[in-house]
Amino acid sequence: MLLKNHPNIHLTYCTNVHKGSEWTEIFDKLKKHIPELKKRISPDKPFGVGLRLSANAAFDLQKTVLLNQFKDWLKREDLYVFTINGFVYGSFHGEKIKDEVYKPDWGTEDRFQYTLAMIQLLAELTSKNGEGSISTSPISYKYWGIDESERDSLIQQSCRSLAELAHNMAEIKKKDQKDLHVDIEPEPDCFLENSTETIAFFQNHLWPIGSQYLSEQYSYTIKAAEQVLKNHIAVCYDTCHFALEYEHPVQSLHNLQKAGIRIGKIQLSSALKVNLGADPSVRDQIAIQLKNFVEPVYLHQVLARPSKGRLKQYRDLDQALNNIHDPNVVEWRIHFHVPVFVDQFGPLSSTQDETIQSLSTILNEKYSSHFEVETYTWEVLPDDLKMELTDSIERELRWAIHEISRYSNH
Repeated sequence: MLLKNHPNIHLTYCTNVHKGSEWTEIFDKLKKHIPELKKRISPDKPFGVGLRLSANAAFDLQKTVLLNQFKDWLKREDLYVFTINGFVYGSFHGEKIKDEVYKPDWGTEDRFQYTLAMIQLLAELTSKNGEGSISTSPISYKYWGIDESERDSLIQQSCRSLAELAHNMAEIKKKDQKDLHVDIEPEPDCFLENSTETIAFFQNHLWPIGSQYLSEQYSYTIKAAEQVLKNHIAVCYDTCHFALEYEHPVQSLHNLQKAGIRIGKIQLSSALKVNLGADPSVRDQIAIQLKNFVEPVYLHQVLARPSKGRLKQYRDLDQALNNIHDPNVVEWRIHFHVPVFVDQFGPLSSTQDETIQSLSTILNEKYSSHFEVETYTWEVLPDDLKMELTDSIERELRWAIHEISRYSNH
């Protein structure tokens, strides 16, 4: 939706919160939840949709009859799509996913074709002179054990695939004046997990390799090719993920912008945070609380901050709990997307403060116009944090609207 004090900002929630991998399932969930949310939050203005599509759904929706049905429904309900979550290729609920969430990676044809399908759909759904964003996975997962030659191959193929997509989006912009971009979303334990690794990838790999590819394939000059990449391959800044890395929002956002990297999309989300203290009995109580968040579906990486030295990382929460009495560690941040409107969970807290700081910087510096609340873990939250889903989404959106409204449009 467009906000009163920020007429150029689009806000929605990510529909990856809803179960369903096939288009018919996804569409049924959209019809169930979105008109009701619009009625509650944006009754007199168009309401934006943050579409989540699996590969099967994206390919299916390309069928003319289904796409036309969807367009008709959007028009009838006064809705519009401005962003797509293209991170997860397959199923996202109700079964063990863990590191499978990063497959297929950007070294594969499957990832390329899936993203191309979403670009083609977004080109159909975006209005003339409009902007559309697609968030995507951070290249690959670090712990799949690839050797140096495989790593080089992954980088080369990823950059060529992203360059080909950038060319595709540049052609759409030239023909239809639609500004589309694919936004890479850094995440802990992935090939790109923080601003330093992201900047290095763009500057040392994507721009030089991608520019060379475009100059050979489409006769761009190197300078023009690099500009196409800068226009259409961007970063999705997930406030949860950057907080997990203990990155200061102002500095990380500034570093990305200074490096010339477009910030295409903002995902508003919070992670679990806990100050461990020195008392072993307190840590025992914290461990009891955290065991409620151990579950079999998603990865919940833990980044532990020692009093001195480098961060320690654990691939999942159950592994970290075995080390909760490490005396050198003073704080944990846990990759568990908790409701953005809650900052305290008994002895646990959240990175809500970092989310608010990120919002302040993004709005004041006008880094991006696409905002999406992303809490997808409702079904695996402990029972005392669960609410009726539509009510929960409404509460998250109202929290985001309130926080955004604190910053005047200037």
